[in-house]
Amino acid sequence: MELSQHARQVAPQGSSAFVQATAQEGRAWARLGDRAQTRRTLDRVERLADHRPMPKHPEHHYEYDPAKAHSYAATTLAWAGDPAAETVAREVVAELEHEGARPRRVASAKLDLGLALLAADKPDEAAAAASEAIGSGRIVPSNWWRASEVVAGVQRAGAIEARDLREEYEAYRPIEPT
Repeated sequence: MELSQHARQVAPQGSSAFVQATAQEGRAWARLGDRAQTRRTLDRVERLADHRPMPKHPEHHYEYDPAKAHSYAATTLAWAGDPAAETVAREVVAELEHEGARPRRVASAKLDLGLALLAADKPDEAAAAASEAIGSGRIVPSNWWRASEVVAGVQRAGAIEARDLREEYEAYRPIEPT
């Protein structure tokens, strides 16, 4: 939280770095469980992103791509356990699949959908979404903690799919260095 707020203070107003720092602040609020502050921050990101031109190189990590704002919202709402997350996450998955987006982005979006479905008390659907993401083999190493959260949530819910999902998770997850 402090890092994202400090980044906003030093970034030029309206720059890609400013928008990205604001988005990261929203994610921090989500992880802290403050839904109201998460929503306020997402509203700021949306206003900031609405006025940004499409970057020349949208794949560049330091160029904020307004098209990614919807994905950021889905992730952030899912992390916060916000009831709106399910609808937004479903929209993002549908958009990405329709666009033929990068498979890693689709896998991440399905993990977000899984978290959103857990918050909506739909562990069977959460297991299916996570299984698709995990089975795709496209989850980047830095996102395995998200897969782990969905698997753990499905297990806590006592869903019959929990055992199969755990096995799939164990089969695909990267081996940690010893």
